[in-house]
Amino acid sequence: MIPYSFSYRRAVSLEDAEALLAKSADAKLLAGGQTLIAAMKMRLAQPSELIDISDLKELAFIRASESVIVVGAAAKHFEVAASADVVRAIPALAELACSIGDPAVRHMGTLGGSLANNDPAADYPAAVLALNATVKTNRRSIHADAFFTGMFSTALEDGEIITEVSFPIPERAGYAKFPNPASRYAMAGVFVAKTGAGVRVAVTGAGACVFRAHEMEAALSKSFTPGALAGIEVDPGELNSDIHGSAEYRANLVSAMAGRAVTAALR
Repeated sequence: MIPYSFSYRRAVSLEDAEALLAKSADAKLLAGGQTLIAAMKMRLAQPSELIDISDLKELAFIRASESVIVVGAAAKHFEVAASADVVRAIPALAELACSIGDPAVRHMGTLGGSLANNDPAADYPAAVLALNATVKTNRRSIHADAFFTGMFSTALEDGEIITEVSFPIPERAGYAKFPNPASRYAMAGVFVAKTGAGVRVAVTGAGACVFRAHEMEAALSKSFTPGALAGIEVDPGELNSDIHGSAEYRANLVSAMAGRAVTAALR
């Protein structure tokens, strides 16, 4: 494979990263690199410049209050999984983080990188959507329902950098996924969250982009039990079909993982 050249810059602050981004039309931010580097190796991404923000301490934090957990964009997966505040307030979020990849991936990958790339099989998008989180950037705040727009696509605009994510603390929440045995990416993952406003169910891995399962939400809002999901069939029409599993197989996985997620939430 013929190599290609690119420039590498290490940002020393958020403002520095913004300035470097503004100078290049196709620069990419590099945090943990768990998605971007793989995409570059396969020539799915060929930026002319990489701007490394992995050392920005201002983006690497976890804060807790009575109502929300706020996670900085540069917080690594293992830090979310090990955070006493996250384990106490939203244990399902900690369990999700602990299920990502392997230890090497969890010690490199970041929350912001996962959301910005919006891989169809990534775990974090399910938590953000189900918990009705707010993604904050250097310019604005974006509600979860408006953030994920399609496969590897988000509402982020040119020059926009995720700085933190605010997760409202639910009454109950659970996450269950069926991982690809090699990559540990979700072939189907379901995050269920119950709050005073109702129930939200988010599905990742099964479709081109994370999505909400509205029929399941309605059933669980009436009775938050695994049995409430009985008889609800997932339409495979818009689900992924590949060498790892057909759309029909993934539809069945979504139903199974939803039941397990509710069971986990009731523990």
